[in-house]
Order: sequence, then structure tokens, then C-alpha cells
Amino acid sequence: MYTYSLALTPSCSPKTHHHYLKPPSKSTTLHSPTTISATAATIRTRKAHSMPQEKIEIFNSLENWVSHNILPLVKSVEKSWQPHDMLPDSSLPSDEFIDQVRILRDRTSHLPEDYLVVLVGAMITEEALPSYQTWINQNDGIKDESGSSSSSWAKWSRSWTSEENRHGDLLRTYLYLSGRVDMQMIEKTIHYLIAAGTDLRGENNPYMGFVYTSFQERATFMSHGKMARMAKEGGDPVLARILGTIAADEKRHETAYIKIVEKLLEVDPTGTIIAIKDMMRNKITMPAHMMKDGRDPHLYDHLGAVSQRLKIYSTNDYINIVEYLIGRWKLEKLEGLTSEGRRAQEFMCGLVQVIKRLEERSNELERKKELKGTKFSWIFNKEVMI
Repeated sequence: MYTYSLALTPSCSPKTHHHYLKPPSKSTTLHSPTTISATAATIRTRKAHSMPQEKIEIFNSLENWVSHNILPLVKSVEKSWQPHDMLPDSSLPSDEFIDQVRILRDRTSHLPEDYLVVLVGAMITEEALPSYQTWINQNDGIKDESGSSSSSWAKWSRSWTSEENRHGDLLRTYLYLSGRVDMQMIEKTIHYLIAAGTDLRGENNPYMGFVYTSFQERATFMSHGKMARMAKEGGDPVLARILGTIAADEKRHETAYIKIVEKLLEVDPTGTIIAIKDMMRNKITMPAHMMKDGRDPHLYDHLGAVSQRLKIYSTNDYINIVEYLIGRWKLEKLEGLTSEGRRAQEFMCGLVQVIKRLEERSNELERKKELKGTKFSWIFNKEVMI
């Protein structure tokens, strides 16, 4: 188990946290970050357009800053990698192309089935990109009103989408060529997921939206990095390179979103710390939480359990990210806050310790639970232990 410490300043006490988070009952089990987030997502009334109208001017005033500090993080198309760079070359004569596919299949033949389940889950999440761009464009103050707006915010969201689009394309083609997975069931899952949409609890509020994306991009960077290392250990250096390349994109995107929140903390510390608190209080819901395949009604929870067991993305990672963001944004050192801002600061400064206590209780329950086999349609209904 990872261990972390959170330094609390005298004015940053977690004593008020019983107003925000209550420990689970004895029957509650926190299997993974997906479980943490799913509970909160279902018990709270949905809010929309929670940002006051006067705050829109803040985002308008940051257009020039975004142009000079965020857009330079976008790579030009001509300097960017493309999926075909890391796949068998379809322009080769048929026999040479087939040889390359055969080599790919030999490499992937040794990858464990539980690893494949998590890899497929990651690919499906990437493939639901249309829902994520729709979500971004619902945030007040940063919308791409025309679909091709010259606004710096709009340019960033379209550039981010275009870079992310390659991730699902690459992983999907690689998995298709491997022959290890049931592509029809995977395609049905993607179809279901995009049709269902996503509810990320952002309230159409870009303050909360950028907190969410800061967290999510870091989570994806970490999980793809772990899968890259596991692929290399499993004998597939090409898949390791693919996942490492995607992780590097996610890291660059994380940098952009973290910088945006840092700027918001500079120009509006109270409004931003309240948004951070609200987003964390809602819990960070993973973007594919509405995933289903038409067979397993608990597919997303089962996927989270496999990921947790393999330590690809776990409650420990959730805690790690929260603690990292608190330190990176220097939340405990913010000054000039209103009384509501100070309460949000207290909440954030004690949040890691609260989650750790919940995790400890969950771990006790998990240790008493026996592993069981669950069938995944993505791997031809083979069983994986969860």
C-alpha cells in the first residue's frame, strides 16, 4: 500500500469534515475509485449552470493568456504521431503485411486475459470521445459557439479532441489485429456508451470542468504508464511503446489543465477553491461510468475491480492524485479568501485523510472477501477473477 502524508497548517484543520463526508456503514465496500464516484453520482440532485453570469467575463478576459500559455502546448499535425506509425503497414504487399500481423499476434498471445480486459476498457473509454467534446462545449464561458470559433478556448478544445482521437483509433486497431478480443462485443459496448452519454457532475461550470480534466488526465497518464510497463514485461514492446506514447499525450494535456486551474486560483481564488471543493465533494466520476455491453449489468464495476486488483488504477491512485493536486495548486497556502472560501480550503486540506480512513475500512472488508470469476464478453466470455 502506498503511504502519503498531508501537511495541515493551523488554519487548515479537517475538523469540519463531518459536514461533508460521513464514513460508510459497516456494509459499505469501496472496491475501487469507480465505486467511490458512482455512489455520490446517484444520491445527489443534479445541478446545471452553477457559475454566476458575472464569472463569464473572467474567462473572456483570459483569452489572450490561453493563446500564449495553453495553445503552445498543442503539437502541430505535421509534427504529431499518427496511429499508422505504430501499426502493420497496410501499404506493403499482402504477404509482407500479413507477416507483420502474424508477428503482432505472436507478441500479444502472451498477454494475460485480465490485462486485456483493462486494456479494452481503456480503449472503449478513449473511443467515447464525442461525449467528452460535447461535455466541454456545454461549459458556460468557454463554449465553441459556432463549431469553428476563433476563440482561444474553442481552439484548445478542438485541438485536445483531435489529439485524443488518435488514442482510441490506435488501440482499437491494435486489438482488432491481435485476434485476442471479441470486436463485435467491444463495438456494441462503444455504441451503447456513446448513445448513453456521460454525466461528469461539472454543472456546466468551467471552474469545475477544469478541475475534473486536471484529475482525469493525470489518472489516464498514470494508468496508461502502468499498462505500458506491464506490456513490456509481458513481451510486447510495441504495445508498450503505444501506451507510453499515449501516456505522454495525457501528461501534456494534464499540464495544460493544471495550468488553467493555477491561473484561475490567481485571478479568483475564492471561486476556484469552492469549485475544487465542489468537484471533489461530488467525487471524480470516471468518464465511461455509463458503460454496458448488453449482457453484464455490472460491467463497469467489474472492470473497476479488475483494474484495482492489477493496480492499474486503484483507490491508492485516487488518493495520490488528490494529494498531488492539493500540493501543486498550493491550496493550503491560499490567502485572501472569503469565509466560504476558507471552509472550502479546510475541506480540501483534510480530504486525503478522510479518504484514507474510508480506504482502510474498505481494505479490511476486501481482505475478507474471496475472489470470484466473472465472465467478460470482450474476451469471448472467458472468466477473470475479481
